[in-house]
Amino acid sequence: MVSVSREVRRSALMGICHIAPIILPVVPFGLVLGLAISDSDVPNLAGWLSSPLMFGGAAQLTAVTLLGQGAGALTVLAAVFTINARHVMYSAAIAPRYRSQPRWFRWSGPYFMVDQIFALSVTRDDTPDNWRAYYLGASLSAWVLWQVVTAAGILLGPAVPTGLEIGFIVPALFLSLTVPTLVRRPAVVAAVVGAVVAAATWQVPNRGGIIVGGVAGVLAGYLADRPDG
Repeated sequence: MVSVSREVRRSALMGICHIAPIILPVVPFGLVLGLAISDSDVPNLAGWLSSPLMFGGAAQLTAVTLLGQGAGALTVLAAVFTINARHVMYSAAIAPRYRSQPRWFRWSGPYFMVDQIFALSVTRDDTPDNWRAYYLGASLSAWVLWQVVTAAGILLGPAVPTGLEIGFIVPALFLSLTVPTLVRRPAVVAAVVGAVVAAATWQVPNRGGIIVGGVAGVLAGYLADRPDG
């Protein structure tokens, strides 16, 4: 039987405590995602399975919405890739922490790399074992909560009155989650440019305007974040 030191257990508990206040506001997001799955043409089970398979709220909601609207596979993949492009930067920033970790964690740990987990773990100055315990404590807590709330949203779907439009809730919720993060010039530039370009290209087939707007926003944010931007 593998023994776990008190420090490792304390690090895992600390991860659970630290993730709680920043993951609870995501609960309404998960419920709306579940409602969107229930209201779309995507089968409920397939829609819910996207939670453990993808574990990325924004990308998951985009994929479910586009599939439900009949978008092609390439469009969905391109949209998900664009949304998750920021993970390349996350990987570069957190790579030094992974070099001292066992192989099983180097392969499985990135699966849990959502925004909140990255923000908490990248600044931790712990021993490799304690850092891994902290990361897993926070990650597994967030993962379990996400599976539960998306399932709850799907189960609540039939209780929503027929004919009630919930489509507007998704962009409204995205807006409420995004606005508090617009505290730096690159973020504001990316959001404004992405929204304007997406609106201007809304007639692109298969909701391709979302991809065009996303790419334009990422590029604009990158240029604005350059020292000479």
